[in-house]
Amino acid sequence: MTAPTTVRLRRRRRWLTLFLAVLTAAGSIVFAWVAVGWDAELGEQRLDGELRRVTSTATRLVQYDGTLITAFVGEDELNTRCPQFAILPGGAERFTGHFSQQSCVPVDPALLASLAAEAARTGRLLNGYVRGTNGELVRVGAEPFRNTRGQYIGAVVAAVDAGPERDRHNRTVLIAIIGCVLLVTAAGAAGHLLSGWAIRPAVAALEQQEVLLADTAHDLRTPVAALRALAETALEHPTQRADLLPRTVALAGRMGSIIDGLLVRARLAAGVEQLAIQPVWLDQLVTTVVEETPTEGAQVTVTAAPTKVDVDPGLVQRAVGNLLDNALRHGRRPGDRAIVHITVAGGRLVVADHGPGIDAEVAQETFDRFSSGGGSSGLGLSIVRWVARAHGGMLRVYNAEEGGAIFELVLPTNDS
Repeated sequence: MTAPTTVRLRRRRRWLTLFLAVLTAAGSIVFAWVAVGWDAELGEQRLDGELRRVTSTATRLVQYDGTLITAFVGEDELNTRCPQFAILPGGAERFTGHFSQQSCVPVDPALLASLAAEAARTGRLLNGYVRGTNGELVRVGAEPFRNTRGQYIGAVVAAVDAGPERDRHNRTVLIAIIGCVLLVTAAGAAGHLLSGWAIRPAVAALEQQEVLLADTAHDLRTPVAALRALAETALEHPTQRADLLPRTVALAGRMGSIIDGLLVRARLAAGVEQLAIQPVWLDQLVTTVVEETPTEGAQVTVTAAPTKVDVDPGLVQRAVGNLLDNALRHGRRPGDRAIVHITVAGGRLVVADHGPGIDAEVAQETFDRFSSGGGSSGLGLSIVRWVARAHGGMLRVYNAEEGGAIFELVLPTNDS
């Protein structure tokens, strides 16, 4: 069974949110991977630069004329500072090595000797990681040097503790992970909000359409059934057609009024009803509506003070007519005629009746669901509220202490 359109839209919103989150996660992971690798490479370059500063200086200061001369090395300040270094043999000629005075990180001398031999054998600068005697991570660099005949006979091997750099790099990795998580979360939240904002008009329009269809079916069900009953009776009893025809015409007129009201409400909800705002004397408009509305024996009194408002006269006239029609229909006690009091002053139209009133606790729900306690569809009152909101006004409803409902329509006044 196909899901409702609104459900499908919300489902697509979730998929869009997931897609944005996954896309952001993929991009963030790739970027973080590159950034972390680049940071690790920079860290190694910093350590190697520090080691090269020591090894290149030591190779320039060391002398060899059959024996290793380290006098200049011993006088240089790098002999007493970190990184530590050692000058070790690595070729055919053997000599006694030299170790700097500062021991910054303990490293096995045999390991340093093997690095020196490898550098002298290959004639290349070597860099890499080894473990210290206590398990520390150590970065080492071995730079070979030659004798007077141009032969590689040994190497200067420098070592530096890589632990601080590793800890710094681990912090960078942690920051990158946290940043990715926050970015993906933010992207998901932003995608959820933006997709919701994007589909909200469509969802609202669909929900209004569904409500409109439900209201149309509800409001027309009874008149259509009655119209069918009248038509069937007229067919079965031709002698009663003269009596049934006026009732049929009146019922058809009521159905037309219902359809007209539904269309107005739909246009207001969709925002396609353009307001023709102009100064209007509200007291005169209300008086005209009361004079033109059949009261069917009801008592209607109007108390009006001159009041000019900036409104669309056609819509406000419909709203006033709906309020009056609602009061005439439901503003009466069983067996009594309807009594309606209308007051106009200061941009406010107050319509009070002597009916059973309306439950204040469900008044707002009544308007939202377009149904009233008196048994009508409440469409007329919902149109009144739409008209009020379209003009920047409001519709309030409450019960009088002595009984009966009071509807108060507030419209923007024209003070000029």
